[in-house]
Amino acid sequence: MPVSLDFSGRVALVTGGARGVGRGITQRFLDAGAQVVICGRTQPESLPDGVTFVAADVRDPDQVDALVASIVESHGRLDVAVNNAGGAPYADAATASPRFSDKIVGLNLMSVIHVSKAANAVMQTQDDGGSIINITSVSGIRPSPGTAAYGAAKAGVESLTTSLAVEWAPKVRVNCVTAGLIATEQAELHYGDAAGVARVAATIPAGRLGTPLDVGDACLFLASPLASYCSGMSLLVHGGGEKPAFLGAAEGH
Repeated sequence: MPVSLDFSGRVALVTGGARGVGRGITQRFLDAGAQVVICGRTQPESLPDGVTFVAADVRDPDQVDALVASIVESHGRLDVAVNNAGGAPYADAATASPRFSDKIVGLNLMSVIHVSKAANAVMQTQDDGGSIINITSVSGIRPSPGTAAYGAAKAGVESLTTSLAVEWAPKVRVNCVTAGLIATEQAELHYGDAAGVARVAATIPAGRLGTPLDVGDACLFLASPLASYCSGMSLLVHGGGEKPAFLGAAEGH
């Protein structure tokens, strides 16, 4: 029997939903018929039909409260909140300033707390509750040299997800998508030129980097009735992970 995911009449918030992984998540909810609200500090040059932009810095709880209030005022409800905004530039942990680390943790962990809290307050009042999805990273479950504060923040989000899933059940389900190496418009900053990207892809069992739409597919599943018994979990979207370094070393690579 064919299964289709229909989000018509549903409202989804995707933080940082204008580009990169966020754009893939936005697209998948649009494909399923949802009304999508995205937020960020800068207005995108263009928006697809069905997407509304609200300017907000998700590190600021007052701006987050205003963001969620505007969604309810405009759409009457909030069914899905995807905490996607995040990231970090390379920085050596020994020389990174306290201010730098505070900003990284604020964006990648504290913003998730702010948005989740505001979204939950709305979802608890709805008959059918809602779904909160946190985008984490393999950097939070394995060493993250060069982005140590980012990895620690993402590990915190994994823990936060399990706690909120217990506190806010049964009305609100809280899960996370743990993304592996994803090919975005900034992939070359992390993996080098096309040849470097190809070498990195060869270390992944799936033979390729993930795409923003791969992450979007996972979010759509977790927000859907197909995942009605899934809460407090992490869905790994990493193509099988990364091959252990000792295998290549043993072969002389």
